Amino acid sequence: MNSSRPYLVRALYEWIVDNDCTPHMLVNAEYPAVQIPQGFASDGQIVLNISPSAVRHLHMDNEAVSFEGRFGGVAHTLYVPTGAILGIYARENGQGMVFDLEPPVVDDDEGEEDFGSGSEPDDDGPPSGGQPPRPSGRPSLKVVK
Repeated sequence: MNSSRPYLVRALYEWIVDNDCTPHMLVNAEYPAVQIPQGFASDGQIVLNISPSAVRHLHMDNEAVSFEGRFGGVAHTLYVPTGAILGIYARENGQGMVFDLEPPVVDDDEGEEDFGSGSEPDDDGPPSGGQPPRPSGRPSLKVVK
């Protein structure tokens, strides 16, 4: 199943802009393939103003968010893979969503999933009865104010 992150980022961006607020995106600056201007990140993160008045050529798809922005008066092209997006929120009131860290996706040379190199399965398979194991513990959803 595809990650819900790019869909949520696009929906929240539209919702924030429709409510005349300024969308800001929190980015993991150390995530692979992130292209941001050097020297603007702090503690491995950067907050980007992605409002229509602050950026040009904004493009959001399931792989990344890309746009042109100005830093210190100099234009830069930015590229942020969706896995690097840690949150999107309205500057004026903080409403939005924060995401968990996502491990980088490693593509196989032939575009197929890697199920291990050995001939034996990694586990014993589903428990008796053929039912998948039930998750333990409480759900990981959190209320963000």
